[in-house]
Amino acid sequence: MGNYDKLSRMMMSDPLTGGRLTIDLNAISANIRHFQDVVGPHCAVAGVVKADAYGLGLVPVAQTLRACGVKTFFVATPDEGVALRGLFPGAENIAILGGLYPGAAQDYRAHRLTPVLNDLGQVNAWRSFAAGAPCILHIDSGMNRLGLDAADRAAILADPSRLAGLNLHLVMSHFACADDADHPMTARQFSVFDDLARRTCPGVPRSMANSSGAMRLQSYHLDMIRPGMAVYGLNPTPETANPMAPVVRLQVPVLQVRTVPAGDSVGYAATWRADQPTCVATVALGYADGFLRSLSGRGVLYANGVACPVLGRVSMDLVTVDAGGVPGLKPGDVLDVIGPGQGADDLAAQAGTIGYEILTSLGARYRRTYLHSGDQPGMRADSPAGLSAEK
Repeated sequence: MGNYDKLSRMMMSDPLTGGRLTIDLNAISANIRHFQDVVGPHCAVAGVVKADAYGLGLVPVAQTLRACGVKTFFVATPDEGVALRGLFPGAENIAILGGLYPGAAQDYRAHRLTPVLNDLGQVNAWRSFAAGAPCILHIDSGMNRLGLDAADRAAILADPSRLAGLNLHLVMSHFACADDADHPMTARQFSVFDDLARRTCPGVPRSMANSSGAMRLQSYHLDMIRPGMAVYGLNPTPETANPMAPVVRLQVPVLQVRTVPAGDSVGYAATWRADQPTCVATVALGYADGFLRSLSGRGVLYANGVACPVLGRVSMDLVTVDAGGVPGLKPGDVLDVIGPGQGADDLAAQAGTIGYEILTSLGARYRRTYLHSGDQPGMRADSPAGLSAEK
């Protein structure tokens, strides 16, 4: 029996009073192992767990990745790194993508955090403060966000001794357009990075590929890949069917069902008006829960696989949908927001955004359930350690 079927069976005996967000840790394991198979034994697969593991929960996700053999983790900020170090006091490498934050150097030393050095100023500061402590060098290969810019790159080529004294564990860059299979920038970026890394950091392990990059050319794998979104079930190759296992299911309860007479409107600003008597269901979901307001009049929920289009405006706590295709729908029944009918990428397309935003916007009011190996229904995120089985 699949995890969706197990969850549906569990829901019948455990009715919702609010939304349920289910994170399938088995699927996360399958996805990280998929990448491990793609790159083979000579390339490491890091775990990108920034932003509370893309909104899905740092503790259970990081522990799942660690159980799959992941030894290097990337987060965005020192605070995220400190939280992760509290979970893993051992030898795991915890890298801070945001670099050496001003005034936070003591935290890096105290919690054994590895800065991703993004300019020569950070290179000099780290060498002065923590000579011999591990660090990562980030080369900007054309994204013009973080990383050594053209002036810094030229300075290093002119004088490689600028990197002397650093304990470089990795040199990295980041693709900007790898999700577009035909974008020429991907190959250009790789050429810039590969050339500079070989000339200035010989012998240092290299990393460039994100989720999409890892699925393109084998030459992009180098010594480490850093898959993020695809580990959480988003599609790294949008031009094909999603090769990743679905991770997230979001279900919400129906609060009320009524027939709206022809000519009456629904919701704020009366943006939708019935042209005939219409069965309308109101569900416990809104933009406070991460169901974006841009889904007004264009999003879709599902009842037992039947599409229920959103009618009118999404409000803070409520959404109204057309339930005419679901005879007998009643309060307490459950609709899928993310699940068998549509994934997070599909919902994102309706909202005019990307799956990343959908996942990281998931609200705090959902009851979280973590599915793991066997038939156990999951782990509660609200327990002190985040790991006790939900009954």
